[in-house]
Amino acid sequence: MSRKRTRSRSALTTTTATGRGNKTGLRLLAGVVAAGTVCAGLSSVPASAAAPEPVVSRGVTIPDFYTPPAELPDADGALIRTEALPLGLGIPGLDGRPMPGTATRLMYKSTDSAGLPVAVTGAYIEPSATWKGGGPRPLVAVASGTMGQGDQCAPSFALQNPLTLNGDTVSVGYEALAIYRLLSTGAAVVVTDYVGLGATDRLHTYVNRLDQAHALLDAARAARAVPGASVTAASRTGLYGYSQGGGASAAAAELQPSYAPDVPLAGTYTGAPPADLTSVMKGIDGSALAGALAWSINGFAQADPDLRAVVDANINSAGRAALADASTMCVGDALFGYGFTKSSEWTTNGKSIGDIIAADPRAKAALDKQRIGTLKPSGPVRVATGVQDDIVPHTQARKLAVDWCAKSADVTYKAIVLPNLGDKILTNHLVPLITDQGDAISWLTDRLAGKASTSNCWSMPVQP
Repeated sequence: MSRKRTRSRSALTTTTATGRGNKTGLRLLAGVVAAGTVCAGLSSVPASAAAPEPVVSRGVTIPDFYTPPAELPDADGALIRTEALPLGLGIPGLDGRPMPGTATRLMYKSTDSAGLPVAVTGAYIEPSATWKGGGPRPLVAVASGTMGQGDQCAPSFALQNPLTLNGDTVSVGYEALAIYRLLSTGAAVVVTDYVGLGATDRLHTYVNRLDQAHALLDAARAARAVPGASVTAASRTGLYGYSQGGGASAAAAELQPSYAPDVPLAGTYTGAPPADLTSVMKGIDGSALAGALAWSINGFAQADPDLRAVVDANINSAGRAALADASTMCVGDALFGYGFTKSSEWTTNGKSIGDIIAADPRAKAALDKQRIGTLKPSGPVRVATGVQDDIVPHTQARKLAVDWCAKSADVTYKAIVLPNLGDKILTNHLVPLITDQGDAISWLTDRLAGKASTSNCWSMPVQP
């Protein structure tokens, strides 16, 4: 466990047989890996036990709101609790309403990749702008790009605190630009914190396909029940995400027909999606964002016993310390702490983690289950990828579009052609986020207004 995070461990419990117990003990996963023990060995605490001390992650006290209750509702997307959320970048409007809208912090029920109930946090924003596209006000469910693995990095937390900088952690709410631009169209926005990011009962399962897709779709469901929300079950819904969020929105578009057919999905934007994690792990290894490799290992080791066994067998003491340390980091911390680190420094045999996983059938199978592109997405999708992106490699993102086209999906593919802005330093990955944002929001707004899209799958053979 990172020395930057403190909590009374006497109050920790694990998942019950029904999945409805307080699961805070899973938050210890990184420390468990470091100790070579099994988290299932923790014992439950009687109901009469004293309330746990507040969670403090790298000097940031996580509000009690983010601690899930012992019992969760049955329905996916059901609200557990809400409270007013002051926007850090909001301003008073001329008509007395705050701009760009009125925000509400959420906790809602979802289902994790093991099929167990889980509490997820997030935020809903009722826009001040009027929707002029016809029909009821639409909803955009936003899946944030990589924020980190510490609870203080949660996207809803960043909406209130756009910059967290205290000497122990650095978190920047960079998704605010896209969120506010979406609100300016008159669409409502709901943002998910994903499984375990913000909610203090478990470690964030970074880039887990099922966890992310379910959390995003259930956020759309939860938004309808927010007190004062103008969106309804009839509101057209769009999904929006770049990078980690692009993977989440892509997976959600694939799973919507089976998991959330009640969500009227009108369109999905997926930018720089990590569709093939084997390829992505090689891209981030040794890059400025090498810390994200630790987040993915932590999350999958928590969720998949087979991958956890491979991690236990191959990670050295330096690697165990890095995994535990990274488990409470935000992006800024990871850039400063593990930028350009090679995973071979963390293994017992000096091989990269990617090579170890590729050589182990159990680990490879665990990552293969995360592959996006094996199902046909619901409704029109727009896939955008920078041709120079070497962090979330362009080739695997392009292949997602090809795979979907082969399934006769309605795909608008956008290859963002820019010069090479520097290998492994994030610029090739981040610049397309900004340069394509306006077009992405315009495309999604048209879908929310009921305008038909035109697939360009026919052009894929000549597209870069």
